[in-house]
Amino acid sequence: MSTVSIGSLQHHSLRENPKYSPKSKAFKPCSLNCSPRTQTQTQAKLFFHSRRFCNFFRAPKHSHVVVVKASSTTETAVVQTSESADLFFKETFPLKRTDTVEGKIFVRLDQVKNSQIWQLTVGCNLPGEWILHWGVSYVGDVGSEWDQPPTQMRPPGSIPIKDYAIETPMKKSSSSGGDGFHEVKIDLSPNSAIAAINFVLKDGETGAWYQHRGRDFKVPLVDYVQGDGPDGNIAGEKRGFGIWPGAFGQLSSWILKGEVLTTTGPDGSTNSGDPKQESRSLERFYDEQPIAKQVSVDNSVTVSVRKCPETAKNHIHVETDLPGDVVIHWGVCLDGARKWEIPSAPYPPETIAFKDKALRTRLQPKEGGDGCWGSFTVEEGLEGFLFVLKLNEKTWLKCMGNDFYIPLSSSSLSARSTQSLSGGTQIPEKKAKENQEGSISIYTSGIINEIRNLVGDISAEKSQKTKSKEVQESILREIEKLAAEAYSIFRSSVPTFTEEAVVESVEQISPVKICSGTGTGFEILCQGFNWESHKSGRWFMELKEKAAELSSIGFTVIWLPPPTESISPEGYMPRDLYNLNSRYGNIDQLKEVVKKFHEVGFKVLGDAVLNHRCAHSKNQNGVWNIFGGRLNWDDRAVVADDPHFQGRGNKSSGDNFHAAPNIDHSQEFVRKDLKEWLCWLRKEIGYDGWRLDFVRGFWGGYVKDYIDASEPLFAVGEYWDSLSYTYGEMDHNQDAHRQRIVDWINATNGTAGAFDVTTKGILHAALERCEYWRLSDSKGKPPGVVGWWPSRAVTFIENHDTGSTQGHWRFPRGKEMQGYAYILTHPGTPTVFYDHIFSHYRPEIEALISIRNRNKIHCRSIVEITKAERDVYAAIVDEKVAVKIGPGHYEPPSGQQKWSSAYEGKDYKVWESS
Repeated sequence: MSTVSIGSLQHHSLRENPKYSPKSKAFKPCSLNCSPRTQTQTQAKLFFHSRRFCNFFRAPKHSHVVVVKASSTTETAVVQTSESADLFFKETFPLKRTDTVEGKIFVRLDQVKNSQIWQLTVGCNLPGEWILHWGVSYVGDVGSEWDQPPTQMRPPGSIPIKDYAIETPMKKSSSSGGDGFHEVKIDLSPNSAIAAINFVLKDGETGAWYQHRGRDFKVPLVDYVQGDGPDGNIAGEKRGFGIWPGAFGQLSSWILKGEVLTTTGPDGSTNSGDPKQESRSLERFYDEQPIAKQVSVDNSVTVSVRKCPETAKNHIHVETDLPGDVVIHWGVCLDGARKWEIPSAPYPPETIAFKDKALRTRLQPKEGGDGCWGSFTVEEGLEGFLFVLKLNEKTWLKCMGNDFYIPLSSSSLSARSTQSLSGGTQIPEKKAKENQEGSISIYTSGIINEIRNLVGDISAEKSQKTKSKEVQESILREIEKLAAEAYSIFRSSVPTFTEEAVVESVEQISPVKICSGTGTGFEILCQGFNWESHKSGRWFMELKEKAAELSSIGFTVIWLPPPTESISPEGYMPRDLYNLNSRYGNIDQLKEVVKKFHEVGFKVLGDAVLNHRCAHSKNQNGVWNIFGGRLNWDDRAVVADDPHFQGRGNKSSGDNFHAAPNIDHSQEFVRKDLKEWLCWLRKEIGYDGWRLDFVRGFWGGYVKDYIDASEPLFAVGEYWDSLSYTYGEMDHNQDAHRQRIVDWINATNGTAGAFDVTTKGILHAALERCEYWRLSDSKGKPPGVVGWWPSRAVTFIENHDTGSTQGHWRFPRGKEMQGYAYILTHPGTPTVFYDHIFSHYRPEIEALISIRNRNKIHCRSIVEITKAERDVYAAIVDEKVAVKIGPGHYEPPSGQQKWSSAYEGKDYKVWESS
């Protein structure tokens, strides 16, 4: 399932009629992929205009680009063919791209006819499930905290969010045109003490918050706020909005300046709403601002090859429904290596040579403007035709992450039918479902065959004891890549092969290092600190004394707190990255604790904060964005779209963290410095891997760059995102949420796992509400990341943020062991929180870890959910372990397989196969 993110507001006003329209040319950077779809060949012949080829010459090189021009007058270089040409190949490749849809958000204040009541209307004309998340500020309030509005002010359907906000679904407007127009109306009493209404918009379809990078929208109803002077919080003119200045997308406030607020009593007298204010009266206003969000758009490209016996040429026709000016970057290959080469002339018009390796041709528009096409002729004897499509400098279309490859010989055509394409991120739905299922079946069969062959290679050579460990690891990495491709097909919502199909064959192989995203597959993590650990000033030494004890429990990986000097004592506001004297201990103590854990068999994860960094000094404008220490960056290292820190870098590739300057990872010098720092930590301190903080703030592709450079044994990212709710109740279907986490993992090319926030959230709802049916998705699989990509899912129930003394999202009290019974018996890589280890839960945790290790449960173990009802959930894992959680009754099925009780606690029980 794909997800859509919402763009930011721009700082200008539009006065058009409410509409939305896709932008045709200004595309944002995006990943575009496709998969082939075989077309039913028709009996109709494919005709081309028969003209003579023009002679071409190449102009001198300039900046590695050679212009190729036609020397003919009226004739054009097109494909020469005839009715005798044989159709050799034809396929249609679906293309998935992201387009930006623009619309408007509007705010209107008006008085209800024949009434003293005023009405604030907030609307949006983009399609979606829009929700207004809002609250109020009262006269005399200090600070920016929200309060819930009075009950009588809340529109129908509103639900309270904790004690500070209200969520109101926006309804489709019957008075405006189009199905995509939504609005909500809020009644205001002129004699209330409400000073302002604060709100943000939420798209219920995607879970995305509108204006999440800036401050809340604010509509002041008076210009008096306690502590402000007469000019303290006023902007704009009558009947208008003023918008705080800032970079693109940073709407800070909408401010109404009216006259004195006046209220009328029953006797006709007037009085002020606040004794400190002069009399004011509300005034009508209306204003609108642009809003943009990204939507998925489906296109396709059809390629056909005809062979002409008369000319001994291959005639290739490319046709697509893509809009705008499309350039095809193309070449040929001479053999199966698929190395790009430039073919012999002639070439189509508007063709240039690129770096002596490829050609670029602008495709010709179709009559009527619906798409474009191009025709090419190349000599016989070539193996294949290679190309990619270019929409603009930032948007390239590939085939599942690779170049399009069109076979030109019989051998390459037959080989292609059995080979799988690699590296895709998403396969869109096809219009013709039958063709889709057939095509996917071919590719999944090819993947499965390749995996079986690879596993067969290992098994055969292993029995002969002749293959080296390095070669086995190389083969296993190939299996991982194929499994990743299987995932990309799985996520397209069609029945197909998944990563689990590999497990039975791979299970017999001795554990080896596969990649940083999985480690060996048998890791059990221990978080070695909580939110208060820094207070002793010698935490590293205290933890060192517990190393042997933690090892005896069965843990294999320890996650240490952030080691760098930090503005905040907990370590998550780093300043000088090379200064490893923190509140947890100094650099020598850090080395000691790492050495000690290595001695007892642990791998050690460092907590690396790469998203943001605190500055050492202010710039000339008084803004903290100048860095010191060994990495003495200036404001070019800060993203441009964070208004608080006035960076001169590029726009952020993720969500901004507003408490510190967000680092611009697109800068080459930043990436170089961070890679050197990570490598230094690996060598100097001895870290084996990374826990990466707030990875939602920058593109996962940069994470891949850092992991490739530092070569950790294990890496996990914290991609924290809100789950999907409907009117305050968690949705059963959390596919959109886990999809966003999986997309980030995929952006890292699978080199990192991610904490399975989805599973934690679903466990919360299931255990709190006694709704254990939530633990099975619509396909009978685990509903979190562990159900889609188990080898990259790092499961947990609590950490230093959610629990400890912070308690931002505490696991249901008294039910922690049900959570551990789930994650310690299921696939994925489980994590146990420090506070739970050194508590009365310890004996139960030890017993569950022992069961996991004894039965060799690993990150890819197979789960068969046998029961998911209101009061009980049960599953069998690897046919070795059965587990049930919940107060309801369950016993494993009796038959040839015998089960014996292994351990039980309050509302959970575990069995082992005997």
